[in-house]
Amino acid sequence: MKRMNKLTVCLSIIALAGSLLAACSNNNNTTNSSASPSPSASASSASPSESPSASPSEDPNAPVDGGSLVIGTFSDIVAINPIYIQDTSSGDVATFALANLYDLDRSGKVAAEPWSLAASLPEISADGLSYTVKLKPEAKWNDGTPVSADDILFTYNTMKNPDAGSPAISVTDKIDTITKVDDKTVTFKLKQVYAPFIYSLYTALAPYHILKDVPVTELEKHPYGSDVAQTVTNGPWKWTEWNKGQYLTFEADPNYWGSVKPHIQKITYKIYADQNTEVQALLTGDIDMTAAVPLPLLETVQGNSDIAVNLAPGPQYEYFAFNFKDENFPGNYSLFKGQKTRQAIAYALNRQGMVDNILKGTGTLMNSPFLATSWANPGDAATNYTYDPEKAKQLLAEDGWVAGKDGILEKDGHKFSFELQYNSGNSRRESVAAVIQQNLKDVGIEVKTTALDFATWVDQNLNPGVFEAALGAWSLSNPDPDQESIFSSKYYPPAGQNNIWYKNEKIDQLWVDGYSTTDQAQRTEIYKQIGAEISADLPYIFLYQYGTPQAFNKKINYAEEDKPEASLAYGQFFHIINWWIK
Repeated sequence: MKRMNKLTVCLSIIALAGSLLAACSNNNNTTNSSASPSPSASASSASPSESPSASPSEDPNAPVDGGSLVIGTFSDIVAINPIYIQDTSSGDVATFALANLYDLDRSGKVAAEPWSLAASLPEISADGLSYTVKLKPEAKWNDGTPVSADDILFTYNTMKNPDAGSPAISVTDKIDTITKVDDKTVTFKLKQVYAPFIYSLYTALAPYHILKDVPVTELEKHPYGSDVAQTVTNGPWKWTEWNKGQYLTFEADPNYWGSVKPHIQKITYKIYADQNTEVQALLTGDIDMTAAVPLPLLETVQGNSDIAVNLAPGPQYEYFAFNFKDENFPGNYSLFKGQKTRQAIAYALNRQGMVDNILKGTGTLMNSPFLATSWANPGDAATNYTYDPEKAKQLLAEDGWVAGKDGILEKDGHKFSFELQYNSGNSRRESVAAVIQQNLKDVGIEVKTTALDFATWVDQNLNPGVFEAALGAWSLSNPDPDQESIFSSKYYPPAGQNNIWYKNEKIDQLWVDGYSTTDQAQRTEIYKQIGAEISADLPYIFLYQYGTPQAFNKKINYAEEDKPEASLAYGQFFHIINWWIK
């Protein structure tokens, strides 16, 4: 389905992730990035010893300026206002147009890169409650206005304002005050210890001078971020065009402030109807890269000598979400209120079959929201749901469901029939939805599958939580395991990402306990409790962690230290400012 605002968990929309962000609450990834295969092993690339500033006449492998990069996707963006980004496509293009306050290095640690707005890592007080951030003096927006402390204050104060409806509120509401020290320096004062706060600084900023007079309740619908002409940027490429449903373009900004300049002159983000069409465009050379090759087409792509493939686990997991809000169902009756009912559905699903047959063995089953390689993974403390249709039938009967005349289960006068939504064009989800439909039919549950245009789905259904059940994924934007914004009852829409309207007071408190200490041993034990509790209560059925094959035309060049990094959200664009085209 994220986002993706870097502060929020990101909804993954392409096969890479499948709103957010952004959907991005500061959330988990792996503690250490995995050693992913590098497409540079087969693609043309410079060695680490080669100087990026070397002249092409001196070294044929040295970077050159110019050229165009065409990136394929099957989902359009929503908007690139960083206060609201929580879908992968919007996060993708924000990578080109907007500089982040801080960035992540290959291991997932916060870093002040030459292209980051911050001049250095934040100064953190001994008690862990104050973070002082200083901006680079040369940073500016592309209308010539300096990036200033006012931009930081405006962005974070808006994000933490419940009236703004920002998905980043689950992070920013931990801030007590933000003090402007001078035009380039601010100090964040936290209400309490919040262990992941440094990752809250991995985000782009909104322009104070453009948005300062807009009423907070009108910010999300303001044309900044959706109207090219009204969207000032501060990244290496300026946004030049958006033909909705077709493509977006970005051109290297000749007045870009950074000390490191982009080599690639033009980036086109091209939108296709589905993944199969997108891959055909890759094979014919109409696009140069994609972050999501469908597994059935992987061998065909690997067989093309002009294309390099990076196949490694990513920081994302797929889920089947239940909605608990009665108003979303006929008769104002949520079908998923019974814990045994949710457990029955988990037992009814052949998750291992999905991994073996749809993911071709490239996925890893999950039973909680923590990736297998995360230090927060609860292991055997989480309930494992094996494929057991008979146990599913038993639990459904214990929860009061009985077969009607047509064989479909009924309870309290309500037929067990619901709509399962997912985004159109995603071949993996189409296959998974079909398996879910058949598996649940086998135990007496009727599932009606509905594929929707991603941008529309995010805006009208996912974000406000208007659906009965959904098949989606989270792309986790940083290595910390906190996912309070998704599962805590403090964060219902619009000011939060708990769009399934789930409430469990014990889990609500455990999330708070988990981030209120910096002792990792204590945190590990707390997340083990979360894993055990959430896997039993099942707000989601956690399906699997997965990776999506990233494919690159070999005309894309980069040094070894700038190669794509599959373990990071947006890692397919890792250090893209240093890439060049031959």
